[in-house]
Amino acid sequence: QLQLVESGGGLVQPGGSLRLSCAVSGSMFTINNMAWHRQAPGKQRELVARIISGGSTKYADSVKGRFTISDDNAKNTVYLQMHSLKPDETADYYCNVGVRSEGTSWSYWGQGTQVTVST
Repeated sequence: QLQLVESGGGLVQPGGSLRLSCAVSGSMFTINNMAWHRQAPGKQRELVARIISGGSTKYADSVKGRFTISDDNAKNTVYLQMHSLKPDETADYYCNVGVRSEGTSWSYWGQGTQVTVST
């Protein structure tokens, strides 16, 4: 079992920046990838950014050039640095970690951290 604890959310003005963190602890399965998703009120959860074991990254088109996903293996933590935030990016942001063990793959979700972009 893994535990994921997100932090770093809050209220920020349009154009501002935030850095989200997701600390991973518990049984250390092989991690395939780590990602950030978000879900705005009344909308489906969507992938924001993913980092794959080995370091390659993938971003939603809407955040390319503004958001950066990174990880610190020593701290078992994944980060999402967000710049130039927009009001429509107000959402709950969730950390997701994909793991594998004995030929089976699955993922874990964090509890979410709220980001509000508003004046």
